[in-house]
Amino acid sequence: MNVPINGRIDGPIAGPIGVFDSGLGGLTVLRAMIDLLPHESVMYFGDTARFPYGPKPSDEVLKYALEIGRLLVDHDARVVVVACNSAAAAALDVLAEELPVPVLGVIEPGMRAAAQATRTGKVGVIGTVGTIASGAYQRAAAEVDADIELTCAACPGFVEFVEAGDVDSEQVHILAERLLAPLQTVSVDTLVLGCTHYPLLARTIGDVMGPEVMLVSSADETALAVRDLLGTPPDGSAGRLGDHRFVTSGDVDTFGRLGARFLGPEVVHVEQWAWS
Repeated sequence: MNVPINGRIDGPIAGPIGVFDSGLGGLTVLRAMIDLLPHESVMYFGDTARFPYGPKPSDEVLKYALEIGRLLVDHDARVVVVACNSAAAAALDVLAEELPVPVLGVIEPGMRAAAQATRTGKVGVIGTVGTIASGAYQRAAAEVDADIELTCAACPGFVEFVEAGDVDSEQVHILAERLLAPLQTVSVDTLVLGCTHYPLLARTIGDVMGPEVMLVSSADETALAVRDLLGTPPDGSAGRLGDHRFVTSGDVDTFGRLGARFLGPEVVHVEQWAWS
């Protein structure tokens, strides 16, 4: 098994990148990774049978995250990407200790991108109830830039709309107007989409917040972090496309239909996984 040396994994490609989320939202991170690292194989696990994670107690989310992390490692993943803010907030440190491979999350990359984008230092974060209550973004902001003036808001309901394939209806717009009002009141100039489902609502969120507010997704920054970790691709990888494997604990037909809509043509076949 490859091990990290000086923050990077040296050696030939020997297994897929493991990526997981409570459902479909992590596909936004996967899209950025495929675009940046087309030669890499990926195994994506969407835990849609136990979706959503946001309202669940943190110890329950930790249990789920450990189960999925171990599953990905059992399938030869050489790095695990927690493409779920709720799971990253509840489990990232424990996963890093428990798994025998490097583990990356999406929270710190998102805050780093926001710190670079803000003009006034007034940054907003929206996420699930669990993510916001965990304080993970507040801690990340303090580490990235202590001068950031951070305002956080939970957005219950957003994830459920995305998982149902509804990202631009009038009902979503009305909900967004209500949930985003506190961020408009404090005049944030940068808004972190602190859930990997939320980029799929970017048009609606952008309409509500206005063109002067920069929306920041952690997807691109996370993909760059994976690239930095994996280092230079081995000789012979140029022009070669990696394999993409999709597994869900929920309904495979729903995952396949919505996954193809949100990710693209890479979603050809979806495998079923049943928790015992």
